[in-house]
Amino acid sequence: MADLVYPPVIAVAKLFWRYLDLKMDISGQENIPTTGGAILAINHIGYLDFALAGTAVLPTKRFVRFMAKKEIFDNKIAGPLMRGMHHINVDRSNGSASFVAALRALRAGEIIGIFPEATISKSFEIKELKTGVVRLAMGAGVPVIPTIIWGSQRIWTKGVPRDLRRKHVPITIVLGKPFYFTKDQDVTAAEAELRATMIEMLHKVQDSYPDSHAGQRWAPLRLGGSAPAPLN
Repeated sequence: MADLVYPPVIAVAKLFWRYLDLKMDISGQENIPTTGGAILAINHIGYLDFALAGTAVLPTKRFVRFMAKKEIFDNKIAGPLMRGMHHINVDRSNGSASFVAALRALRAGEIIGIFPEATISKSFEIKELKTGVVRLAMGAGVPVIPTIIWGSQRIWTKGVPRDLRRKHVPITIVLGKPFYFTKDQDVTAAEAELRATMIEMLHKVQDSYPDSHAGQRWAPLRLGGSAPAPLN
């Protein structure tokens, strides 16, 4: 498919990262397949996560098509951009249509970005995952790349005023080793395995993060921060 909108949006995003003076540490890009479909299963801690995850994959010369809620596509400004970048509209009242669209894209060799927690985690811990990622991977026969982002919640997240001041915020993005699920696996067990891996990855990222979490609103209670307690 033609990508006339994605490249200029990427250019704007790169300028935005430069303006924010982000200190990005990205690893695991060798885990992105050079061809064929794949799913990025990404933790969700802030509103910029989709753009950061897409940026992490750019050196592989591949674009990520994100599954995003219908309200974004309904926006007069964001909607045309989302459609132009061939992202996938998710209408939560009719999830089957978006599932079919994602399955079709995966079988056509696209990389699909999904936030399996469905919404931003206010606690910044990994919530329970929806089973859509595993079911799509099984249906399309593609790998799942567990992806962890840390630091984006310091810029713009749910329930906290956004802070777009220019500052040297460390952003860590890790693209994990791929999972391969088969159709005869139990979906619930497979989802639990994926979640356990994402939790382990998140803890490793937090342990090596350059800034202290103690007393910070952007840090989870487990690390001495003051974010809300997990709901699950």
